[in-house]
Amino acid sequence: MKTILLASAAAALFAAPAFAQDAVGSVGVTYSNPSVEIAGDDYDADVWTVDGAVALPAADWTVTLNGAVDYAKAFGEEDVTGVAAAHLTKMWTADVRAGAFVAANDIGSGNDPIWTVGAEAQKYLSNATLTGLVAYTTADDVDADIWTVGGDAAFYVMPNLRLNAGVSYNNVDFDGGDVDAWTYGVGAEYEIENTPFSVGASYTRADVDSIDVDTWSLGLRYSFGGGLQARDRAGAGLGVSSITSLLSAF
Repeated sequence: MKTILLASAAAALFAAPAFAQDAVGSVGVTYSNPSVEIAGDDYDADVWTVDGAVALPAADWTVTLNGAVDYAKAFGEEDVTGVAAAHLTKMWTADVRAGAFVAANDIGSGNDPIWTVGAEAQKYLSNATLTGLVAYTTADDVDADIWTVGGDAAFYVMPNLRLNAGVSYNNVDFDGGDVDAWTYGVGAEYEIENTPFSVGASYTRADVDSIDVDTWSLGLRYSFGGGLQARDRAGAGLGVSSITSLLSAF
């Protein structure tokens, strides 16, 4: 039942805005294979993700909604969780967008949602998009607070080929003390010519104290309202991927 409810909510969130006038966004499916080494032994998981994002103009502002539903299989167990976020941003100059966001992670896990609030900004260049954010996350179930500062640079080698690299620093404060963590990764997305479909691949590494989590991902995406760079310029490329990657490492 939990899977059906999450899938239904995701379908309503991701599909309905695609029919709205001036909406720009995408819907995608991704397979990921995170792996971690603990005490000399390697462990990995299979994760399937359905995600979506839509940016809608609201007067001088832009409302961006995004979220994902994850199905994960690891250690012989299966689980379905979700994450959802809402962003409110504005073009303050011809090429700078800035605003704030709120996100809820671990939806549907049976635990209390992990809440994140933060500020974000994007700088648009002719062939690149630079993104930065600062965020605060609180996880009541594990009694942890996380401060995150992150950035990402996306370069358009061609109009239908984007390469990106990102890094974030995280300070995790919990009852037993605090740890510093780093999350960084690279990715690529290629939009198939004369179609709204694109394929993508990425690698992410999360270093949390003495634990390293490496994740490889492959995905297929459908865009509406514009292609790769149009999604960025409209605000549909905003996300909390660096925070989500860190949380998945715990």
